Amino acid sequence: MILKKLVVALGLVACVLPTAQARLPNGISSGDTTENSTVLWARSSRQGTVRFQVKDASNNIVKDESVLVTDPLVPAKLVVGGLQSGQNYTYTVTDFDAVATGRFKTAASDGLGGLVFGVTGDWRGELAPYPAIKNINAQNFDFFVKLGDSIYADYPSPAVPVDQAKTLTEYRLKHNEVYSPRNSMNTLAKMQRNVSIFSMIDDHEVINDFAGGALASTDTRFGETSGLINQTAMYNKGLQAFTEYNAINDKRYGNVGDALTDGRPDLYRAQRYGKTAGFYMLDARSFRDKELTDVSDITSPTQIGTFIANSFDIGKAATRTMLGKAQISRLKADLLSAQEDGVVWKFVAVPEPIQNLGVFGAADRFEGYASERTEILRFIDENNIKNVVFIAADIHGTLINDLTYQRREDVLTALTTVGNPLAAPQIKTSAFEISTGSVAFAPSFGDTITSLLGFIPNGNLILGQMFAAVGVSNVDQFNQLPMAIRNLAMEGLVNGQLTQLGYTPVGLQDNPRINAKVVIGGNTALFSFGWTAFVVNPTNQTLKITTFGITPYTAADLASNPTAVTQRQPEILSQILVTPEK
Repeated sequence: MILKKLVVALGLVACVLPTAQARLPNGISSGDTTENSTVLWARSSRQGTVRFQVKDASNNIVKDESVLVTDPLVPAKLVVGGLQSGQNYTYTVTDFDAVATGRFKTAASDGLGGLVFGVTGDWRGELAPYPAIKNINAQNFDFFVKLGDSIYADYPSPAVPVDQAKTLTEYRLKHNEVYSPRNSMNTLAKMQRNVSIFSMIDDHEVINDFAGGALASTDTRFGETSGLINQTAMYNKGLQAFTEYNAINDKRYGNVGDALTDGRPDLYRAQRYGKTAGFYMLDARSFRDKELTDVSDITSPTQIGTFIANSFDIGKAATRTMLGKAQISRLKADLLSAQEDGVVWKFVAVPEPIQNLGVFGAADRFEGYASERTEILRFIDENNIKNVVFIAADIHGTLINDLTYQRREDVLTALTTVGNPLAAPQIKTSAFEISTGSVAFAPSFGDTITSLLGFIPNGNLILGQMFAAVGVSNVDQFNQLPMAIRNLAMEGLVNGQLTQLGYTPVGLQDNPRINAKVVIGGNTALFSFGWTAFVVNPTNQTLKITTFGITPYTAADLASNPTAVTQRQPEILSQILVTPEK
């Protein structure tokens, strides 16, 4: 009996005193790092204090402070200031008897040198532990960007097996699931301790395709009938969990008399890296107006013309917004300032693509907010702001293309004279965009399009044309083709949609203002999970864009053969060199 009581007691002790690995179950992170500050982050598995200690390259302690944890499901965060620019730092996080060490680098405040960073987005909890990013730690990054859909609150997963997270606890458990080890692997935790992170929301941190600036009464999913969606309890719970589970410097807009932004979360980031680059990160969800209705038949000239006219808000006194006036003003000012100060590259990270991809699913992208899209690109073009690179996620595939726009007044004239908005000229800019693939969202871009085309009017005709071009007759045969051939076939399908709308085909080679060369692969990677690296050469400022990827997998694949999935190694799928415009 005494022995039994001792065993029980020891078992209770084991529960109270878990292993060191379990004490920091989501790893550690730094984020929002500037030239003189950073935010440190860690989650403890029980109440108590979490100690953060920061050391400089000479091993001098520059910060030593503890944070009290009262709820183990809420991570501890500490803002650290007073740092020196362009320096490497290490930090140690101590939770009771567990210790973890990470590192980060502050931004350079001046000078012309190199820059190395990575970007990805879109990861579902049930597809952890994310082998698509296992090679990230081989890079010596200045920072890394998590560009939206960091959870899928509206998909069931083992941690929250319901169709939609609704409580704050459920949203937190979704984030915890993404960061937790699985199959003895935790690629996100490994990445985050070694490089500082910039994190942004898209829609799935709250609910699919939400529009924060729309009236709550227009979307019954939020269960409220007054105010805007970005004032609802559901939005606030999703945003609270997101900011808790990322190393973010929590900020809110002040009260300036703008009902859309007053008091709301401020996720806009602007950071310079000397004269080499400026980095600007946009929130494209919290302030957008209600989306248009998507085109149901992408072969219908009437539906296409109506959608494009509506996307330009023709006949309306005011134009709809995706970003809100506050962000638009800040982005314009920051881009113009960077150009005037001689900053070479300007990177704009936005969750949804700004490049033209055609009318299929366009309502959720910048194409559905064409007036604001034109406002941004026209500002860049007419102010001769050079070397602007937009970086997007959301579509679960890599597409790179130059950016053209139509002037709103030209669209109005085209509608008045010939009744067709497509007759308005497309104006080329020197700006371009690359979308990055998902860490893990099944299906991939290519598989999604192949599947969805079978359910829309005339979609099977388009699908049949793609199959015929590569000598197959059905989806099963198509899926057996090498990835490179499927990429080219899907790129051809996309180009078919772009050219009939007067848009430029995928790639940068047809734009005389952009000096780009494909080194490996092509301009797309559409049937893979992966991420993208950006490297600015310190000598000549040439930009190298490399997309890495693995063969996609499903939750069933992971469950049936986890070793086969987790052993997949990311490979280079595409690499492009771009010489900056002088």
